[in-house]
Amino acid sequence: MTDNRISVFSEWLPGKGFIIWAAGADHTTVFHELKYLLFARHKASYYGTFIDTGSHRGREALYLSPLTSLDFFTTRTWSGELDWRWSDETRALMEAAPRFRKALAAGCWKPDFDKWREGRRGWRMDWERASGCGDLPVIVPFIDEWADLIINNLIEEKPEIGRTWEKILSSYPVLIPAQDRSQPLTGDEETWLEAAGWQQDHTPFRTCLELAEPDGEDTAWLLNIILQDKEDRGSLAAWEPGAMRPDWQEHSDRVERDIQKWIDILPWLQDSRGEGSAGLRRELTEVDAWEFLNTGSIQLAQAGHTVFLPKWWQEVQKLVPSLKIRTRSSVGSSKESLLGVSQIVQFDWNLAVGGLELPEEEFRKLVAKKRRLVRIQGKWIQLDPAFVKKIQQYLRKKDGISLGEILHMRLLTPVDETSLEPEPGPAEALQVEVELSGQFARMVEQLNNLDQIPILETIASFYGSLRRYQLAGASWLLFLRRFGLGGCLADDMGLGKTIQWIAYLLKVQENENPPCPSLLICPTSVLGNWQKELARFAPSLKVQLHYGPQRAKGPDFLSSIEGVGLVITSYNLAHIDEEDLAAVEWDCICLDEAQNIKNAYTKQAAAVRKFKGRHRIAMTGTPMENRLTELWSLFDFINPGYLGSSKEFNRSFISAIEKKGDATDIGRVQKLIRPFLLRRVKNDPAIELDLPEKQEQKEYIPLTVEQASLYESVLEDLFNKLEKSDGMARRGLILSTLMKLKQICDHPALFLKEGPLENINAGSKKVERLLEMIAELRQQGDRCLIFTQFIRMGQLLQEVILKELGEESYYLHGGTPRKERDEMVARFQDTGSHNYNIFILSLKAGGLGLNLTAANHVFHFDRWWNPAVENQATDRSHRIGQNRHVMVHKFISLGTMEERIDEVLERKSSLNEQIIGAGEAWVTEISTSELRELFSLRKEWVGA
Repeated sequence: MTDNRISVFSEWLPGKGFIIWAAGADHTTVFHELKYLLFARHKASYYGTFIDTGSHRGREALYLSPLTSLDFFTTRTWSGELDWRWSDETRALMEAAPRFRKALAAGCWKPDFDKWREGRRGWRMDWERASGCGDLPVIVPFIDEWADLIINNLIEEKPEIGRTWEKILSSYPVLIPAQDRSQPLTGDEETWLEAAGWQQDHTPFRTCLELAEPDGEDTAWLLNIILQDKEDRGSLAAWEPGAMRPDWQEHSDRVERDIQKWIDILPWLQDSRGEGSAGLRRELTEVDAWEFLNTGSIQLAQAGHTVFLPKWWQEVQKLVPSLKIRTRSSVGSSKESLLGVSQIVQFDWNLAVGGLELPEEEFRKLVAKKRRLVRIQGKWIQLDPAFVKKIQQYLRKKDGISLGEILHMRLLTPVDETSLEPEPGPAEALQVEVELSGQFARMVEQLNNLDQIPILETIASFYGSLRRYQLAGASWLLFLRRFGLGGCLADDMGLGKTIQWIAYLLKVQENENPPCPSLLICPTSVLGNWQKELARFAPSLKVQLHYGPQRAKGPDFLSSIEGVGLVITSYNLAHIDEEDLAAVEWDCICLDEAQNIKNAYTKQAAAVRKFKGRHRIAMTGTPMENRLTELWSLFDFINPGYLGSSKEFNRSFISAIEKKGDATDIGRVQKLIRPFLLRRVKNDPAIELDLPEKQEQKEYIPLTVEQASLYESVLEDLFNKLEKSDGMARRGLILSTLMKLKQICDHPALFLKEGPLENINAGSKKVERLLEMIAELRQQGDRCLIFTQFIRMGQLLQEVILKELGEESYYLHGGTPRKERDEMVARFQDTGSHNYNIFILSLKAGGLGLNLTAANHVFHFDRWWNPAVENQATDRSHRIGQNRHVMVHKFISLGTMEERIDEVLERKSSLNEQIIGAGEAWVTEISTSELRELFSLRKEWVGA
């Protein structure tokens, strides 16, 4: 531009709002800073930040919502530093908008009958009332549509206005949205506006329809026409042709008009024999009465008519009938009962409603008569045909239902039903109350209360001692085994899940001497750990490692495991040797680090599910990291079918919880999984670990100028490409950019893939700070772990620590051979010998299965943004065996997405914490404007 003049143009987009674009004095397009200049004084849009931008007819433009555009055309929102030149259209809007705003504020608008009749909520200006505001329709021809969008936006976006609208709907049912109506809108606009309360009706009475119940079982239900005084609602008079108060006589035709409207809405109310009053049937059968109560009265009310129903009808609607099931079978009494959640349970049942119980035989008689309204012991009840159909479906399962279904019904039903008022559910819903037999009741009570389970006192073949909570864990696993129910031991890292399962295994050997071995599947990285733990705590147990090129295969495999108590293998081999492992019916199948099957559709997860075992156990410190599907996958292994199919679980829970965070559904999932998932945390007073404290602190570190330059370059490339990307391509682009930004925040050489560096610490303040802190802790004789997710970063750190501090360090990553890994861990833990005091680990390779209590400082050099994964890594040091205060240091680059994401996670209520980690996939689902806010660099924090 050659001067400060900017021409601004505007255009109405039907159904959306306005677009704004501008050009400078030299006819070049002005866009980059336009929204910040035009809305420099507009607080509601955060001074232009939330204004959407895009392309329209080949030019860059701003998109203004109806509400925002009203602000723009009525208030000076723009910067005063420029010479703004408004187009003729824009100037005309600025003249008309203040009058339009005044008319809206004065309530000069009304419902649009034509739009309501089409099935949508709509509004238009009331020009009779708005006449004092000027000739707006001529100046702004789209004024009605603008008003319609503004009013609907206010109802949807402003909570206080939304609540007021809900109150209006309860008083004027004719305004109920079309999708919630049982009857299309009929009649004329004037009558409809009267029913909606927008136009005054001068008739002194209201014509009402009353349904009266019969005197006896074989008499008819009656329809009575009642006139209600509008001034005195308690004044009611029955109407018959020719009988009306003298002062109301001049309005007598109103009654017949109202009756005709009732018949228009419910044609079946017309008296075809011509015996009724004004063509209205006066007697109804039981079937017609139920239809009128259940649907007809609602249709009339939604059309604005007043209906009087029997007083008991409202109470009857609340009395939701239910099945009362009484179990007959016993469980857990012998080895043959180890059938798990699929075990069939025999039961008897009654129909329960409103404190009454109908035996099966009496219920069948009522169904045979096809009665919908029944008076029993002086009380009316309704039998909805849809409900009867549900009952009949249950009758077809009369031979028994599964233990899993019984548990679902019991766990999701309050124990004290009589203390609650049941909520009326949809017609297709069926409430089931379960009354358990003595043995069943005892089992469910124990499932929900660990304290009710008998605790093992000793395990003769276990070498060592178990804490009380560890004995409780082993006892819990044995309790589940008794009923054939799988379980997930989900204790915090460091609480000893390994030895609890070893204790369980040894007790099974002592009590049952099972004919087949058990199978343990774990990550390759912890195979050695398991061998050592078993040799230490269970030396009498014969263990076979199924691993390596020399492992037995085919016919040799079955003979090789004869007389063996436990076979150990890896997840990878579970798939490769699936045929051999599936040929054995294992006594117990145990998955260690069971999050490895969180994706149910991987080959190894599919293979593990095919293995046959009398009992299934999963062990993991993170039963769910990011998605509820991971929890479903875990439970589909330990108790197949208990949470339904993947589609059923998604439909019942995932959509409501992950999209809406629905607290009720979260509670239902908790109730279902709690009996089969044992999770204890280190700070639980009942654990009595006496572990030293763990203190976390964040180290906020600025970027260098070089890092800042690379950071902004990557961001510019991202947002250029985002405009042309969507779906999976967009998500992939965001995740790859997130990884690049993490690398830049760590060290420029990591992102640029540079070779050996002369001065590594000069390129990154993070490296500088790490060296300072290591030097200080080493002076105090402390030792540390350093976690990074980038292999090359670990190599750079190893080099710079040796060069600058003269300290050698161990480095463990995914490519470290197992033997070398075990030797490094053993030497690091052996504090009595001359040893390295710094251990660098890649987060994935070193984040689980290791005991590194020789360190009392933990550094997270870069962040995984998953609290569950980071805590797992920290727990390599903060676990049983640690006798010093543990300090956890989390490095965060100031002014970058690292700081912003950390702030978001601090505010965000984690789904994993409610149910039983959060990852970074959520970043891919946010809008481009939110992404720009999240990733943008705050330059004030850039270092020298």
